[in-house]
Amino acid sequence: MENPYLPYPVRIEDIVTETEDEKLKTFKFVFLNPEDEKRFMYRPGQFAELSVSGKGEVPIGIASSPTEKGYLSFTVNEVGLVTTWLHMMKKGYVMGVRGPLGNWYPWQEMEGKNVVIIGGGFAFTTLRSSIIYMLNPENRPKFKDITVVYGARSPGMLLYKDELAAWEQRDDIRMHITVDSSNDPAWKYNVGFVPAIVKQKITSADDAYAVVCGPPVMIKFTQPVLQELGFPPERIILSLEMRMKCGIGMCGRCNIGDKFVCKDGPVFSLAQLKELPPEY
Repeated sequence: MENPYLPYPVRIEDIVTETEDEKLKTFKFVFLNPEDEKRFMYRPGQFAELSVSGKGEVPIGIASSPTEKGYLSFTVNEVGLVTTWLHMMKKGYVMGVRGPLGNWYPWQEMEGKNVVIIGGGFAFTTLRSSIIYMLNPENRPKFKDITVVYGARSPGMLLYKDELAAWEQRDDIRMHITVDSSNDPAWKYNVGFVPAIVKQKITSADDAYAVVCGPPVMIKFTQPVLQELGFPPERIILSLEMRMKCGIGMCGRCNIGDKFVCKDGPVFSLAQLKELPPEY
């Protein structure tokens, strides 16, 4: 039996500073052992534990798509001991990745449906993975209309700016980018909180799934908007990434009722969450 606590050794191949405050960086990792890469089979929506020797580990959603071969990407917010050390690391440094962990978005059920992606802040990582996955030439015919609503506090806090611009130019995906506020006269997109933009831009729930990942307050206020639009609870898919801890249900710090977010989730439908205590 493989040791579930043993990380795969990876090397930092590239680092991209995503936001103007430099608190969010995307790290591209390559496996030191090709066999480890073959074993690391994941789907969009899953996460992994990033470990820094002598400092600890931290759960982070996987930002790359399984259709992107040869590397893994994670966008990391500098908020604690491990992430601070990670932000100080350079290209070529070796660290650990443990996973993949948790469940994933219901890809089989979403095939043949319209898909609405709703994200906020730095929780857009697994949604970035999902968009790349769906837009892959082999996968795009499996889905009908794809619509994205993505928001951040300000233009300088948006992730993946080059990719956002590239997606906006495509005719097989609709992009609705928004910020809470902006004093930039060059800003040409929406201004407003994500739930309000969802209400403005999403006009139908027919034959559609909504996939939501963001800060808890965004999730809280987006749910009723989606239900008003007619999305049934079983087709509102939420990712509770903020509650992830050890990844294998051992520490007991992520539970909601009898469910462990890191093991039974982090992906749940609203129908599933309605059967649990309102702690999310």
